[in-house]
Amino acid sequence: MKHFIALCVLLCVTVTALAADIRDQPLKDLDGYFPFNPPDSLDQWESRKAYVQRQILVATGLWPMPTKTPLNPVVHGKIEGDGYTVEKVYFESAPGFFVTGNLYRPTNIQGRVPGVLFAHGHRKDARFHLTPEETLRNQIADGAERFERAGRSTYQSQCRQLAKMGCVVWQWDMLGDSDSIQFSRELVHGFAKQRPEMNTTQGWGLFSPQAESHCQNVMGLQTLNAVRGLDFLLSLPEVDPQRVAVTGASGGGTQTMILAAIDDRIKLSFPVVMVSTSMQGGCTCENASLLRVNTGNVEFAALSAPKPQGMNSAHDWTKEMATKGFPELLRLYAAYGKPDNVILKRGEHFPHNYNAVTRSAFYTFLNKHFKLGSQAPVIEQDFDPLPREQLTVWDDQHPAPQAADPNFERKLLTWFTEDAERQLRAAAATPEGLENVIRPAAEVLIGRTYDEAGDVQWTLHDEQDRGDYVKRNGTLLNKSHDEEVNVVWLCPKQWNGRVVIWLDDLGQAAVCNDDDSVNSQVRELVQAGTAVLGADLYRQDGEPVEQARVVDNPREFAGYTFGYNHALFAQRTHDVLSLVSFLRHAKEGPCPNPDLKAIAIAGWHGTGPIVAAAGGLAGDAIDRIAIDTQGFRFGQLLDYRDPMFLPGGAKYLDLPGLIALRAPRPLWLAGEEQEPEIITAAYHAASLPDRLTTFTGEPAQQQSAARQWLLE
Repeated sequence: MKHFIALCVLLCVTVTALAADIRDQPLKDLDGYFPFNPPDSLDQWESRKAYVQRQILVATGLWPMPTKTPLNPVVHGKIEGDGYTVEKVYFESAPGFFVTGNLYRPTNIQGRVPGVLFAHGHRKDARFHLTPEETLRNQIADGAERFERAGRSTYQSQCRQLAKMGCVVWQWDMLGDSDSIQFSRELVHGFAKQRPEMNTTQGWGLFSPQAESHCQNVMGLQTLNAVRGLDFLLSLPEVDPQRVAVTGASGGGTQTMILAAIDDRIKLSFPVVMVSTSMQGGCTCENASLLRVNTGNVEFAALSAPKPQGMNSAHDWTKEMATKGFPELLRLYAAYGKPDNVILKRGEHFPHNYNAVTRSAFYTFLNKHFKLGSQAPVIEQDFDPLPREQLTVWDDQHPAPQAADPNFERKLLTWFTEDAERQLRAAAATPEGLENVIRPAAEVLIGRTYDEAGDVQWTLHDEQDRGDYVKRNGTLLNKSHDEEVNVVWLCPKQWNGRVVIWLDDLGQAAVCNDDDSVNSQVRELVQAGTAVLGADLYRQDGEPVEQARVVDNPREFAGYTFGYNHALFAQRTHDVLSLVSFLRHAKEGPCPNPDLKAIAIAGWHGTGPIVAAAGGLAGDAIDRIAIDTQGFRFGQLLDYRDPMFLPGGAKYLDLPGLIALRAPRPLWLAGEEQEPEIITAAYHAASLPDRLTTFTGEPAQQQSAARQWLLE
């Protein structure tokens, strides 16, 4: 009775104005604002750091890491320089997938020496590039370059200088550039329109909804090439694994900060003209679905702390770095007691490039931390760059693979798909694998855990006495995330302490219509003393959503939208977590926490997969779940604007993989022609197969059967 008195008090309180749902605001894109706010303690930061590293790995298709097959490196064509050598190299980062580049080494190596990976940006044929004379003269006049000969190739200048300082340098090609010809430059960096012939449920290509659903993207391929390049560099016996660095500018700066963020073997990094709270990288090769949701490049750079890291500013999107981004990085390094390990080389008077001044800053920083013994500051010397024909890895004795072959593209993605499935099926066969591999990935796909559901409060709009139950309409406001969920409660006057959240594509109308007619199965639950909650999940409060929103970008690339924003599927899953969190923590309201005995959820039609995802993440917070999947699979969607599209949704064993996370808790499952092996195995592995109930009767009988099960 005391709780009903509390409700009466609520009725007397003036309904306060609700904040607008933040999800109705314009979508975020790569030109948004991406501040970094270090947590209050290092313990908090280490937890956050682990999550963001995992987010990067999932987004780039590297969770789990693809099987590291033999590199089969070919090193040939040594060229003798003044105190250094240049060799031509290619190896396989995956079967038949070649990484190409040049290897620079000091002439007389004694003991172990540092290794440096040098990533380049989007300049066409960068490794072979020679700056036009007029451009170079202007750069010399502006102080960006020093020499008329060496300035012709800033890439060779940097590699040569590092080799003369005693470093082994690996400079490799971005996809579609120089000797990397298996994917065209137009596809990798200029993709604009979906390719119908590659948008299929079998044998798909890059940028297709299938590829996105399997976390297969150009950025992931380039990140894998960087990881395998590090494998190659460390396979050289003369390279000191405790002194390995990576640097690069623009797109190479993106590769630099990502590799340093995810691979602890990198001991020093120097990303150039890329770390910024502003534009995050405009190319398709710098973006991936899931990658920058609730994070950004400054935080990516922070993942390297407290290891030595330098960066710069220029007259581009990095121009405000000295006041926006770098102070926060410095504060994080200071918390580690290493403020001298991070530097910002300011150069707002220079354009977007890796000029001689910035290169000198990198050499000097590397010289200090790797104790190379060079005179500081370190500056380059003049030399004659090598022509293209002396640097290319392909020749008659080393023939190039077929260029831009669509069949190779399909074959490579098939290899990644099958390799991931083997690893993930093995993981799903054990409770430990589900917990340590599948669940962490699902947390990234959905972008929120149950523990992060937030502070959810209840506002009552109206109350109507219906005899044996009370109908209440209200709104749940998630104060932590500025999200709203409109709900209807049917609360028995003789409540038994149980609540069933009844979800359907119709939203609240699936519980009771505007004419107050109540779903017959819901009515049975209420008459049995169980409270029932109906809800309008995000964008369920009107006409069905035909297509999810995408950013205002003419290029049909999912990563430009879902690299920065949650998918609608994920947002609706957030709402389910908010509902459960409110029930578990509410001190007063329609079903107050002190009297709550059990929470169950029933998900019908399109909400079945959403409930499955929420159930897998909520764990013991939900006692029982009943879902109708209708045989849905993320891997069958052929439009990334589909409301049910979820980046990565198909990779982790599709919907059955999410459902398997529910084991060993009670689950009622309908809509599957055959009981999915992955789910069955999960319940058997937990030694509680009886907690899985599979309904195989007529569809018209599903809700009745589920209602009886929910009342058990």
